Amino acid sequence: MPRRPRIKLAGMPQHIVQRGINREPCFFAEEDYHSYLHWLERAAVDWHCVVHAYVLMTNHVHLLVSPETETGTAKLMQAIGRRYVQYINRSYRRTGSLWEGRYKSSVIQAETYLLTCMRYIELNPVRAGMVQDPGQYRWSSYRHNGLGQAQGQPLGHGRFSDKICAEAGIRRTQKRPGRPAGKTDQSRDTETQPDFGF
Repeated sequence: MPRRPRIKLAGMPQHIVQRGINREPCFFAEEDYHSYLHWLERAAVDWHCVVHAYVLMTNHVHLLVSPETETGTAKLMQAIGRRYVQYINRSYRRTGSLWEGRYKSSVIQAETYLLTCMRYIELNPVRAGMVQDPGQYRWSSYRHNGLGQAQGQPLGHGRFSDKICAEAGIRRTQKRPGRPAGKTDQSRDTETQPDFGF
């Protein structure tokens, strides 16, 4: 049966879900979450996407993304997938795929469902029984979106981030160029991860 074609619309928010293969974990240590968020931010900038919300669960990921171009979301997910899977395979001496097939995406009607979808994403750890309050979970956008912690940096292309930082009166963090290395260099990499309120 042929794959159903994806709906590709510039500027329309998309709810993305990507699961670990056979529902197995895709995050194993704190450095893994930091590394994924680092590459998410880099890919969002590179491919002109705005990330409204995210949660990194043990065996799957939810993202709410608005691309500026029709191919932005696909390029963002390819970039993260390539870099993160290589990092995991190298770090844990494994081979093969980490993700279960293609990521799933649904276009969201911004005016009606954007905030509902954000809440759904950020409340995942509560529904899973991992925490009682979403603010207790470090690997989601809730602390930034729900609690308004200004030290969290916005995810998105440069113009978006500059605008949000200017309106919020916060200074945009300058990142050191390059990408995280293997686990042997994680102490340095962790310090350069963007601060999303955790």
